[in-house]
Amino acid sequence: MACLVIHGGAGGDGVWNGPSNLDPQRIACMQSVLSDIGSLLENGDVDALEAVTLAVERMEDEPLFNAGRGSVIAADGLITMDASIMRGSDRSAGSVIAMQKTRHPIRCANLILKQGWPVMLYGDAADVFAEKNHLEMVDSGWLRTELRQGQWQKWKNADGEPGSTDEDDSAILDHDGMGTVGAIALDSSGRLAAATSTGGMTGKPNGRVGDSAIIGAGTWADDRVAISCTGIGEAFIRSCAAHEVSTRMRLGESLDEACENTLEDVETLGGRGGMIAVDNQGNISLPFRCMLMYRGHYDNGDMSVAIGP
Repeated sequence: MACLVIHGGAGGDGVWNGPSNLDPQRIACMQSVLSDIGSLLENGDVDALEAVTLAVERMEDEPLFNAGRGSVIAADGLITMDASIMRGSDRSAGSVIAMQKTRHPIRCANLILKQGWPVMLYGDAADVFAEKNHLEMVDSGWLRTELRQGQWQKWKNADGEPGSTDEDDSAILDHDGMGTVGAIALDSSGRLAAATSTGGMTGKPNGRVGDSAIIGAGTWADDRVAISCTGIGEAFIRSCAAHEVSTRMRLGESLDEACENTLEDVETLGGRGGMIAVDNQGNISLPFRCMLMYRGHYDNGDMSVAIGP
């Protein structure tokens, strides 16, 4: 038994009116990730930890997701990226915050996990660590895309709230977690892992950290379940959403019950979004409390991708 589950962010209000002109490219990326990495996982060529790292790396390279290249632009005009990863077997974790020069923040988080200490690195220190470990470095111009520049300019001109243009593909915005990417996996040895990566919110204030880099809020994996969240980060932080799923399962709730009840708690705190989860029996849950969530899974050769309800 082996399965890989990914998301490309969740958000939006109201009724989903079907794919935007940019969605086919997003869907093609997700299908490629699931097919390629899912097959490696199923064949035993990679374990769960490497599978989620590779999957997120591929989505960090897709300019239409809000992670790596294509990350949204902060209020000060800079691009900063957060990521975290966790291995369920021993609850080892790695996290990076406010990276500006590393092509694949999730790979840096992976290396921090494997080093063992510390768990989190912030800003320049994270980029220096990545460079010392021979990860590919890029400049801000390579990370910046026409879509994100358009969303940032529209946000600035409207004097909007952070994230208010993130869902707007016509700006050619990611209100809350739209475009944030994540992956969870169960390998043939029963090991679980989870990873999440994001550029945050368009117009975010300097120093703001969302849930994606925080172990227990946006990412969690243990011997029972792996979770990656996407949505309004502050509400996921306040509810410790990813860890809450595990807690609820240990108290007897099913995977679906734990995820839905956790999202209800997030909603009471003014949040919205979704999550992907897989347990050690291979059960998968992909709930969301918003207009849409880019999501897909590879489960023993079967593959599925969806956007709307």
